[in-house]
Amino acid sequence: MHHKIEVHDLSFNYPDGRQALRSVTLCVEPGEKIALVGPNGAGKSTLLLHLNGILRGVGSVCVAGMDLNEGNLGKIRAAVGLVFQNPDDQLFSPTVLDDVAFGPLNMGLPEATVRIKTEAALAAVGMADYINRNSHHLSIGEKKRIAIATVLSMDPEILVLDEPTAGLDPRARRNLITLLRQLDMTMLVSTHDMRMVAELFDRTAIMEDGRIVAVGATEDLLADQQLLDQHGLEMV
Repeated sequence: MHHKIEVHDLSFNYPDGRQALRSVTLCVEPGEKIALVGPNGAGKSTLLLHLNGILRGVGSVCVAGMDLNEGNLGKIRAAVGLVFQNPDDQLFSPTVLDDVAFGPLNMGLPEATVRIKTEAALAAVGMADYINRNSHHLSIGEKKRIAIATVLSMDPEILVLDEPTAGLDPRARRNLITLLRQLDMTMLVSTHDMRMVAELFDRTAIMEDGRIVAVGATEDLLADQQLLDQHGLEMV
């Protein structure tokens, strides 16, 4: 399997004319976990939304060995598990079971298979006991885990997360970091959580004003105080 993300010379303008991405090139190797950091408005979320075709810019996007185009859109959305910053954007069913089963059911899988995949996805995020709970009554940390389970149930090759630790209390944050460490997948994670970056990611890409301005070994980037100051990044 080609568990790889390749973005080359990608630019994107919003309908109001604002340029959100400017010739972005980034490669995430199979099995690699990369952090994407930078100030609000840098283009991080916009870039992530290109990885499964929600947004379409000018340039090339190749994920899991497939060029992003109309013909491949369904396959790419199955291969790239995108988890939004706000889990309420991802959870809309009456129960956790319905939410996590939604993707595999939509893929046309038989119900027995869907049940197995749903239970496995919930077990993977440590939420097996929540299968019959109502998603709306969970804490934000629990919802974030369920949101990840909704994409894991589709057996994605690549996991893309937008601000996974935002809004979490310290215990929920710690649990989520442990979960991400255990998931053996290609991962691109946009975050402001610089301590998580230092702890979890071998490589980091810094975005500013729609461009990738630096990419390299996390420990090298985080040791460069001038670089961090220049892009408004600080270890909290």
